[in-house]
Amino acid sequence: MSVPTEVELPIPGTYMFDGRAAMKGYALNKMCYSFNKPENRAEFVKDEDAYCRKYGLNDEQRKAIRERNVLAMIHAGGCVYYLAKFAGIFGLTVQDIGAQQTGMTVEAFKEMLKAQGE
Repeated sequence: MSVPTEVELPIPGTYMFDGRAAMKGYALNKMCYSFNKPENRAEFVKDEDAYCRKYGLNDEQRKAIRERNVLAMIHAGGCVYYLAKFAGIFGLTVQDIGAQQTGMTVEAFKEMLKAQGE
């Protein structure tokens, strides 16, 4: 059985987090997991680039971190469960992440959610 490619996925635009993505994002996910400890969050905030180097993030991952682009982190192999640790450092909400994933503004994303609940 072959692993579906992005073109073959049942939901257009869906990014499959599989073994390949897990290997690609290992360093990023390991770093985000480290944010469970307050002292690691403080070290990251003090010098983000040094902290990223400490965990061996590649250029794509470091760029996504600098830009606070969670969707780019997912494409760089990030697991959303670990990325939530990163997002929390900067007060990013689930709505902020949802807006990034859909390409909408946060306000438009919230309005869309509200309209769906009516």
